Amino acid sequence: MIRFSFICVGKLKEDYTKKAMADYCTRLSKYGKAETVEVPESDIAGEGAALIKKIPERAFVIALDLHGRMIDSEAFASMLKKQTVDGFSHFAFVIGGSDGIAKEVTDRADVRLCLSPMTFTHQMTRVIVAEQIYRAMKINSGETYHK
Repeated sequence: MIRFSFICVGKLKEDYTKKAMADYCTRLSKYGKAETVEVPESDIAGEGAALIKKIPERAFVIALDLHGRMIDSEAFASMLKKQTVDGFSHFAFVIGGSDGIAKEVTDRADVRLCLSPMTFTHQMTRVIVAEQIYRAMKINSGETYHK
């Protein structure tokens, strides 16, 4: 079974982001297990140390980073599929806080992704990433999903 871990700084505050994450986690349950691990907000070094401790040892780590590479949904789906074929069954998506993500976290990452040159709150980033994972699973399963 595939596992998706959202390892994030801070808690979701707005009801609409909580509901959206709950919805996407429910949708993802068809394909695997989704979980969220939260660490407290602090300075970037403290957040980085806390995030590193929460990353599962054998997970394929994807850090959301403003300086990461940008790919489209089909390439994201292909990347997840390839890593699954290569033996990974646990994907950890690491989302930093409002000051960004610590270098030790990006150094640990297998891939650094940038969602957009625009800036999103770390709460909205969770929802966007969850939606893209769901889209990728639909693509990889040959199921239709709106474009």
